[in-house]
Formats: sequence, structure tokens, C-alpha cells
Amino acid sequence: MAQAPIQFDRASGALVGANAWERLAAVALVLGSKVASNFSHRGYNMCANLLRTTLPERGIQIKLNPDAIFEFPYGDGYWSKLLNRTYSYENELELLFQDSADVDYTLLDCGANYGYWSVLVSSKPFGSHRAIAIEPSGQNFPKLANNAKINGNRFEAMKCAIGAARGTARLSGTKHEAFSIAGDPDDGGEVVSVIALDNLIEDGKISPDGKYLVKLDVEGVEIEAIKGGARLLRGDSVLLCEEHGNDPDHTVSRYILEQTPLKLIVYDPRTNRLETVTELSILNRIKVSSHVGYNVFGTASVFWQDRINALNANAARRAQ
Repeated sequence: MAQAPIQFDRASGALVGANAWERLAAVALVLGSKVASNFSHRGYNMCANLLRTTLPERGIQIKLNPDAIFEFPYGDGYWSKLLNRTYSYENELELLFQDSADVDYTLLDCGANYGYWSVLVSSKPFGSHRAIAIEPSGQNFPKLANNAKINGNRFEAMKCAIGAARGTARLSGTKHEAFSIAGDPDDGGEVVSVIALDNLIEDGKISPDGKYLVKLDVEGVEIEAIKGGARLLRGDSVLLCEEHGNDPDHTVSRYILEQTPLKLIVYDPRTNRLETVTELSILNRIKVSSHVGYNVFGTASVFWQDRINALNANAARRAQ
């Protein structure tokens, strides 16, 4: 019988249910994250996953806020950074989600992995929003479904990939956070269903006139996914999309800027603002680490552009 998950509260730092070795491992994971944060966490995942091999197979439930619990396998290299209470995961997204707590929007969490953002955005401090978490991996999906369950099934989980059109594809990869349908279909992998973003409208999952934040973490098929969401993205939507740090050509951002009606927006840590991008050279300065992803935003919505402008104004006032 599987052991009950360890409990960790990010607010208080309390770790409950861990044995002596698991507590020592937690200290190592936190210290490793604090040291590795100076190098954009380069090497952390590998070291944490190595430590994980010495631990019993067991889950850990992280209390992200009073209304959000996120579970993953204890020692997981990608998610164990959350044990470091000073660590902020994709803070530019959290900034927008927090500021949008009062907006009636739906999160489309594409490439949801274990459902971190769906758990958070559907929680009360973030506005208790509707979320649809879309994840193709047969390995990841049970963990996503479990996170929906332990949070009262307040968000929907769909098992499929996002692409340009309906169909099937082969999902491959060795890291749960980086599975992709962009590889060679002859290389094997898991056969998965594919839908386009606009199919969600056609299938009655979402309304064409709603407001949406579309988190697109699809590992190499970003452009195809954007093509498949042309109708959705013409409305009151914001695309939250990963720009790969190891891509000097800024392929995704270039496509958004040059081939779509969307305005391209990027978080600039120098100004602490979401800046509208007209010249891609700004990304040469922002993308300082080749092994991480950087989120860029795209929107054609006047409503969301006004919200982002107000967010920037509020940030400026807080800085004074």
C-alpha cells in the first residue's frame, strides 16, 4: 500500500509526514535550489533526480496557498524547487494571473504537465477561475487528474495534445516536463490525440465570445498551435507562450510579431514591466540562459491590452 504523501506548506515552511532521511533530502533540495538559482538552476534537475533514486516512491503535496494543493513525486527534479520558499515559478505569469483575479476569464492550460497553473488559477486567492488543463502524456495525465481530484475537481483535465488541426501524433521524450509531438514520428513514442485550440469552440467546450488566458507550453509545436487557434486568438484572449532560451532567432516571437495580428508583449526584468515588442533585439538581452524558457505574450484584444497597461501603471506606482 502506497504511503500517504508528505505535506509541505510554502507559507510556514512546515514539513509533515517525512522520515529522517526524507527531511535530510528536503534540506539538500532547498540548499541546492538556492545555490543553483545563481545559475538559472542549471544542473539542479539532474542532481535532484539523482537524489530521488535514493528515496522511496512517495508523493509530496505542496500547499501553494490556503486553497491550492499541488502534488508530485517526492524528489522530482523539475518541481522540487518549490520546496525553496524563495523560489518563484514563472513569476511573469503569476504577475498577470494575480492581477486578473477580478476578470471573468477561463484558463486554457495547454501542455499542463501536472497542472500547477490550473491548481493555482482555480484557487480563491487567484479568483476561482474556470480552467481546462490539457495534457497528452499517459505518464503525466494521472498526476494531473490527481491534482484535479485533491482540489475538489474544480478544473477539467483533457488527455490530448494541441496542434494545428485534429489528428494523432507520436509523443516522445525522456523528461516529463519536455514531452513533445515535434519529433520524428518514426522514432516511436506514445500515440496521442491532437486537437486545435479552435476545436474547443467548435466542440462547445468554450464560448467564442469569452475571455481567455491561453498558456501554451507545447515543446516545439507553438507555431502550429497558434495557427490552430486563429479564431480564438482574434477575440479577448492572451497567448502565454514559451520562447526557448537556446533559440537565437526567436522563432516563436518572430512568428507572432510578423505573421499574426497579435501584439507581442514580453516581461522585461530591467523595467519590471510587460513591454510591447516592436524590435526582437530586446530578447537578446532578456534571454540570458540558453537552457530555460522565457514566456512571451500575444494578444489582439483591446481589453487585455488595457489590463496590461493598468498592471504596468500599478507596478510603477508601487515602485515609487
